Amino acid sequence: QGSLKQVQKLLSAHEASYLQSLRTCPKLEPPVNGRKLGKSHSVGHEVHFVCDPGFELVGPESRVCQESLTWNGQQTACRYINECASSPCLNGGTCVDEVNHFFCVCAKGWSGVTCQSPLQTYIDECELFHNGQAGKLCLHACVNTPGGYRCSCPAGYNVTRDGRSCKDIDECATRQNNCTKDQTCINTYGSFQCVRVDCPKIPNATYVKTSPMRCERNPCSVDNKACSQAPNSFSYHYLAVVSNLSAPRVMFRVSAMRPIGDTLRFSLLGGRQARRHFTVQRSDRVTGQLMLVSPVQGPATLEAEVEMSELERRVPLGRYITKVTMFVSQYEF
Repeated sequence: QGSLKQVQKLLSAHEASYLQSLRTCPKLEPPVNGRKLGKSHSVGHEVHFVCDPGFELVGPESRVCQESLTWNGQQTACRYINECASSPCLNGGTCVDEVNHFFCVCAKGWSGVTCQSPLQTYIDECELFHNGQAGKLCLHACVNTPGGYRCSCPAGYNVTRDGRSCKDIDECATRQNNCTKDQTCINTYGSFQCVRVDCPKIPNATYVKTSPMRCERNPCSVDNKACSQAPNSFSYHYLAVVSNLSAPRVMFRVSAMRPIGDTLRFSLLGGRQARRHFTVQRSDRVTGQLMLVSPVQGPATLEAEVEMSELERRVPLGRYITKVTMFVSQYEF
């Protein structure tokens, strides 16, 4: 009799534990510019929040799922830390805010971390050697410092080892982006883009995604002529270029791996916007190339569609659309 009571007690405890695990609080999203630590949303479990460098936590560092199936505490946020808010630069100095620190660009005649010290002799190398025989001191911006200078780069770039040039930060490779799982991160010069490829919706034809950047037409019924005349596939390609890239220049090539007809035709689709910047040329019997015809001042996003058509004795056998999107940076590096 005693053993039976112990078994019943143990089963009751397991049942209570199982039922408790089924009771969960609503999903908590991580704060913008921060992360959430902890995945369980069950009653009694705790999640923690941390902010990215350069941001400070506003609200509780952790929240607990309560018996009422609500989270205790207020919503947490990450607030940008402005290192220049206290106006640390003296004597007319300009404060430049950076992640977790600042630096001062001092007015003429002043030096020091906060421009607190007068200079006996002031030489502005940035102004003096702005366009010397060896070129500019800095690729982007020159900052005068006591007894010298230093180069700075815009957001999205790091200063290179030589201290003068700028190198793009690959936000996609270093996971410094906010693209969702159904988006693809495209690194651009100085930034990134989150893109999502959805198959086109065309009357009388349907498409299926065969790879992240390609959609192919489903088989057509014998009596559906409109379906057979629709494009066989759509391919999507994304290019990142700098501002004012020299032109004319080949930007992309389209080829037929195993042509089945006797003729291939390449054409540029789209309106004036596409034809203003692009043209399509044939480079050999099975290859067409998309040409940039003139430099483009960034920032800008350009789109072009290249159609490759296969024919046999002038009868169309298939059409293949390649959609090219070009992200033009605002910088020339």
